[in-house]
Amino acid sequence: MKYLIWDFDGTLAYRQGGMWSATLLEILHQEDPACPISLDQLRPFLQTGFPWHHPDCPHPEIQSAGQWWNALDDIFEKAFLGVGLDAVQAKSMAKKVRLVYPNPTAWRLFEDVLPTLEQLSAQGWTHLILSNHVPELRQIIRCLALDQYIARVFNSADTGYEKPHRQAFLTVLASLKEIEQIWMIGDNPEVDLAGAESVGIPGILVRKAHAQARYYGETLQQIIPIIDLI
Repeated sequence: MKYLIWDFDGTLAYRQGGMWSATLLEILHQEDPACPISLDQLRPFLQTGFPWHHPDCPHPEIQSAGQWWNALDDIFEKAFLGVGLDAVQAKSMAKKVRLVYPNPTAWRLFEDVLPTLEQLSAQGWTHLILSNHVPELRQIIRCLALDQYIARVFNSADTGYEKPHRQAFLTVLASLKEIEQIWMIGDNPEVDLAGAESVGIPGILVRKAHAQARYYGETLQQIIPIIDLI
């Protein structure tokens, strides 16, 4: 069989309005629409501490969505404290991140996603997703009507292995049979491409060009001739 492994964030979809800093700012504005705090004030507190910031430290012991989010509460509390909230407010608002960030209504597919997946499916490719993401990824995928094209989802919040850890990719390979062709497609040259290539999976970079990428498509449609020729 022919398999395409897709990254999710930045490759197939994006969170409208922004990612983690924007989520915290949204929560602040829910409490106080006139809140003067800015994204630039929040960003420095969210640069470290997430599981994907230390992919060399697997977390298979985390077995539930609640445990996964509980492990991040301290990051959000420190961010809210850092911009001037008191301890009680910071703790309360940190718990709201798990409700706001994965809300499916905040997520959008890039315009070229569904036409490309449909065309490639017609050509006999089976689509998989391998993502460093929140536990609610499958719900987001369903709400975006993406699940009709995706055979399987491999999410770091479930497996405990963040890309580019080799085991993240080996887990995918171990689940597949009769691999005739396989590619990894993503927007990060190190996390997606280098990680895949470390286990023998060739990669195609999309959306953002990089000198290290051997194969690149500015749009998803541009990867089709690459796959067809090689």
